[in-house]
Amino acid sequence: MKIKPVSTNKAPEAVGPYSQGIKTGSLIFTSGQLPIVPETGKLIKGDIKKETRLCLEHVLTVVEAGGATLEDIVKVNIYIKDMGDFPLINEEYEAFFKGHKPARSCVQVAKLPRDGNIEIEAIAVL
Repeated sequence: MKIKPVSTNKAPEAVGPYSQGIKTGSLIFTSGQLPIVPETGKLIKGDIKKETRLCLEHVLTVVEAGGATLEDIVKVNIYIKDMGDFPLINEEYEAFFKGHKPARSCVQVAKLPRDGNIEIEAIAVL
């Protein structure tokens, strides 16, 4: 099976030596997306709902760059610094997916790159 990097200028550049996404066969894997404004490279903090929305938008742009859509997303992993933010993240997540319910995990972690509060990754199937 061939492996092809997926990239888009609509999402921030990777903050390390990795691809924004990888496409192999009918699968697209996104790397973790932080709430970074692509045009400025600045990480936003202070409003977990806005941070969640921006991460989800980045995930979707990478998925779309690989040829898939929101409805093709089958699995989402969310990493957060504070499980107390879970209800607000869920509100934004539900509004973003509009009834589509991919499988999901949400894990509290000690620290995220660039000291972010949230990072989201996904898998889509074409």
